[in-house]
Amino acid sequence: MNKREALDELRRNMQLDKSLPLAPANLVFGEGNVDCQVMFVGEAPGAEEDRLIRPFVGRSGKLLDKMIEALGWKRSDVYITNIVKRRPPDNRDPLPEEIEAYKPYLARQIEVINPKIIATLGRFSMNYFLPLAKITRDQGKPYKLIGHSMSNQKGLMIFPLFHPAAILRGAVPMPEYEQSFRKLATIVAGANQEFGPF
Repeated sequence: MNKREALDELRRNMQLDKSLPLAPANLVFGEGNVDCQVMFVGEAPGAEEDRLIRPFVGRSGKLLDKMIEALGWKRSDVYITNIVKRRPPDNRDPLPEEIEAYKPYLARQIEVINPKIIATLGRFSMNYFLPLAKITRDQGKPYKLIGHSMSNQKGLMIFPLFHPAAILRGAVPMPEYEQSFRKLATIVAGANQEFGPF
């Protein structure tokens, strides 16, 4: 079974799993290059994502696309998904039990795609991998997973980033965000493989 087939099977299993919360909303599975080096993981779909059944296609998605393209990459070079695959009502934050319910499916998605780097978007995604991390302190820095259920993913690096919505709200200066993305590109290019455990 190749990666596409494995992901199609995973998607079907999710659609059949009646225990998953938020079921009235559409299942927004993820999209992109299944052989990518970088996988972006957000928290949950928003209204536009639910409507189009694609991840990161609203205002936050447009900014993410712009940041990716500024590095000379294309959206089709990376894979984009969320921890929670259905939209929480009124765009509220995902609840701990919702994150917990979707965890095994995200873990399998990551196992199949097997990226070198997971770039987390926002604190919920970051804390899934790095429970003790603080977004303001740790964003823009690479970490190796230790003591996590996915620690056996050989060489998997976590690179926390602010969620694009934080930049759109003006909570984070754009130059800081651009600098973090440039650092991600530098790491992908292999110019700096130094990163600490978390």
